Amino acid sequence: MRHQNSDSPKGTQKPKASKPLCHTVADCLDEYFRTLDGHAPAALYAVVLAQVEPPLLKATLQYCSGNQSRAADMLGLNRATLRKKLAQYQISVDKLK
Repeated sequence: MRHQNSDSPKGTQKPKASKPLCHTVADCLDEYFRTLDGHAPAALYAVVLAQVEPPLLKATLQYCSGNQSRAADMLGLNRATLRKKLAQYQISVDKLK
């Protein structure tokens, strides 16, 4: 949800400047590596997926009003794969509707 700027005419919204998702991810990873302070990360790929997949699945399901077939199609996943991932991350579709 965008917030109305006080300098915008009533009822209009000024578009919020945003950067591509890949830039945000890169910034987060840079920060993550800085916090490691020279220590080697373990299972970094799994860590990143565990952080990115749940919000991706939730947002897509909310966008699709809980329709798993439509969400799976949008994600480019088989519906069974989507259901497996929902179970893996303990995401309840009923709570997203």
